[in-house]
Amino acid sequence: MAFNWKTFQIRTLTAIVFAAVMLTGLLWNYWSFLILFSIIQFGCWWEYLKLSEKIYKTLIDTTIKYFFCICGFLVFLAVGYSHYSYDFWWAPFGYKLSLKWGLILLIFICLFAFLFQNKQLPDKLKWFVAVGLVYISLSLGLMINLSFWNKESFYVSEVLVQIKTTGIYSAFIPCSIVFSIWINDTMAYIVGSLIGKTSLSKISPKKTWEGTIGGIILAVLVAGIIAWQLGFDIKMMIIISAIASISGTFGDLLESKLKRMAGVKDSGSLMPGHGGFLDRFDSLLLAIPAVWLYIFLFIK
Repeated sequence: MAFNWKTFQIRTLTAIVFAAVMLTGLLWNYWSFLILFSIIQFGCWWEYLKLSEKIYKTLIDTTIKYFFCICGFLVFLAVGYSHYSYDFWWAPFGYKLSLKWGLILLIFICLFAFLFQNKQLPDKLKWFVAVGLVYISLSLGLMINLSFWNKESFYVSEVLVQIKTTGIYSAFIPCSIVFSIWINDTMAYIVGSLIGKTSLSKISPKKTWEGTIGGIILAVLVAGIIAWQLGFDIKMMIIISAIASISGTFGDLLESKLKRMAGVKDSGSLMPGHGGFLDRFDSLLLAIPAVWLYIFLFIK
């Protein structure tokens, strides 16, 4: 694959704007972080529903689209705040009701009604749409969940421990995942363009083994250097970067498969040279749960 400077320049310019928005959302405060990923959740859902229509060649009513965007947002919140040991209670007419469990019950009722009461859409399409609750909402909800992990083991420097673990919100793991994917994607594109010869998969012919392996290695290397310079736990940073890069590659291939099934080049037109929300966050959708499992199984 020949290196295309014009394409690279367009991708670089839009990536700079995109990075500025992402960094603002990630690092400003907790609310900017929540708003950012709420917008990403809605954007990914809308494009996923459009792909579903093209794959099954059936139009989905706008009301159903809004229904699933809202239902997905409820899953996003329920998963994101599942770490709270306490609950929110509402006591109308003297009865004490759990808002958290009420929310979860509402999600299941809505999902049941859609899958078994809706007779307008084919069953395969309904189940395909329902999978989006796991593919999109569960994954992005876990990102919110990870933003509350304030573990001193993430940091070597005592000064950084005192700074970074102050307060409830920490951007450490979310930033580690996002930066690893950015580095991996950029380096995989450059390495693949310069020396890539062996196609990685028929699903995405432009991706090469050389670019994929080179991107992962360089992402891990950069993560290790950053951890060493800033006093983070080097081993943990390297592991998170490796997991995010490898699982992110599978996420990219999965979304490419969906686009191939739908017969489209991009899932949307959010960014010139990068496509839509799903094109931009496809790697993240598999990288987040993979890193979450590592944190939950080996760090918690």
